[in-house]
Amino acid sequence: MNLKMTPITVVFGAFFILTAVTLTSVYWPWATRVQTPSDIFRQRTSVEEKGRQLYIANGCSYCHTQSIRKLDWGLGAERIAQAGDYIEDRPILLGSERTGPDLSQAGGEHPDDWHVAHFINPRSTRPNSIMPPFEYLGDEHIQNLIRYVQSLGFKQADQRMQRQKFWKKKAIEAYEAGVEENVNWLHSQVPEGWRNVPNPYPTTEAGLARGRKVYQDFCIGCHGPIGDGMGPGQPYMYPPPLNFTILKNRGISGGILYYQIMNGITGTTMPYFKRELESEKIWDVGNYVAHYFVSQSDANTEPRGIDASYEPEAQITVHEHAPAGMEGMEEHNESEDARDAGKMEGHTESQDAHSPAEKDKHVEPNAHKSGEKNEPGKTTHEN
Repeated sequence: MNLKMTPITVVFGAFFILTAVTLTSVYWPWATRVQTPSDIFRQRTSVEEKGRQLYIANGCSYCHTQSIRKLDWGLGAERIAQAGDYIEDRPILLGSERTGPDLSQAGGEHPDDWHVAHFINPRSTRPNSIMPPFEYLGDEHIQNLIRYVQSLGFKQADQRMQRQKFWKKKAIEAYEAGVEENVNWLHSQVPEGWRNVPNPYPTTEAGLARGRKVYQDFCIGCHGPIGDGMGPGQPYMYPPPLNFTILKNRGISGGILYYQIMNGITGTTMPYFKRELESEKIWDVGNYVAHYFVSQSDANTEPRGIDASYEPEAQITVHEHAPAGMEGMEEHNESEDARDAGKMEGHTESQDAHSPAEKDKHVEPNAHKSGEKNEPGKTTHEN
């Protein structure tokens, strides 16, 4: 049979192909669509719906997806997206690019005050963020947007929000009870086994440089450049970010710092980093905080095992990479250590009674133990 390419043949052929494509790509998906809600689905409130419209109007879906696939491995990947999650969404905001993180399970990951700081200035919570600030939206719109984000994950998000509110109340009570009570409460949330673990990494120039980089990338927006909890996000957070300088001589250890960086402190604006930072980075930033802000580090002290092959035989003295603005604080900490050493030697005179010449004779507690004087401009550390 010899078919000729007549106009009628072309028209009917094109119509047949168009019909087949329409049936397979349009009608069949519509006819077989899932209309059953998933196990986590619930209706959105009117405020959450207003927030969703703001989310769409401000182009948030251009950078954030709301769909976790089986091949994904990142924030929110505990649950794979299901068709029943989206039965009421018009339009469905699956997204196609992750310039920012996926938000399908963002509800309850952070308390509300973290989101306030984040929307006003994203760099205050995520220092490397390229997200634009949304302070121009005003308080009412920002609150509506927060309600929408806190609803992402539906019933599971509601459970996470209940947990945030429960621990927020506990954290505020501890903070308002005073410094000692607050520190004791924070430490009590760390399992006992962790509290007695020293930082297994020695204090080295390279380790402090790595810790400094992690601190700048993740921590400086809340805790500030000198670790006093006065970062740009602080005015929007309650209880405020922890002032690390109050931790000296209050039972701090490398294990406590590691655990709370890794696991976060639910109810506060301190998030967990167990999904973002490898173990060494957490130890390094913990030692950076202990060395420069707490001025009390247990790095590579007993109990310890056999040193790793790369570790130096003797811990070196480090005096570089000090954060800007910390120079005066280091001098202050040195004078405090000298005062402590004086007490250990049986002196009962107050520090104010000492002459400048007498103060110069004081040594840091660690130097006192080793029988060596501390050189000006250097800090001696425990081994």
